[in-house]
Amino acid sequence: MPQLIRTGVSLEEDLLHEFDHLIAKRGYENRSEAIRDLIREALLSEIVVSNKPVVGTLTLVYDHHVQNLSQKLTEVQHTAGAMILAATHVHLDHNYCLEVIIMKGKSKKLQAVADGMLALRGVELGKLVLTNSGTDIKAGHHEHP
Repeated sequence: MPQLIRTGVSLEEDLLHEFDHLIAKRGYENRSEAIRDLIREALLSEIVVSNKPVVGTLTLVYDHHVQNLSQKLTEVQHTAGAMILAATHVHLDHNYCLEVIIMKGKSKKLQAVADGMLALRGVELGKLVLTNSGTDIKAGHHEHP
């Protein structure tokens, strides 16, 4: 584990009180871990914006009765090639399916693939969640050379 360095932060009392409520609600044991996670999230935002390699999941809920929708989703995934690592398909009910697609690549390319699927007629809900690919984690739980 990397060496810990102590630092101080000055905050307004009301802001600190709200933060303490939030971290208690989320189950943090202390402020330090919550602040570390906020820093990691800010660093991740920079990685995504700078178009570095990331991994992500695209979750879709769609009406499988929409003509050719399943075929179009599959075609987009095939076109994306090696960026698509895996996909899981679940039947939610008579009309709707859930698909979770695991992807890896540069953030802007993954966003473009996701946008292509999210824009298809019949896709009711969807969300792309990007995270660090593991190669750029600094101050995180996993450091790689």
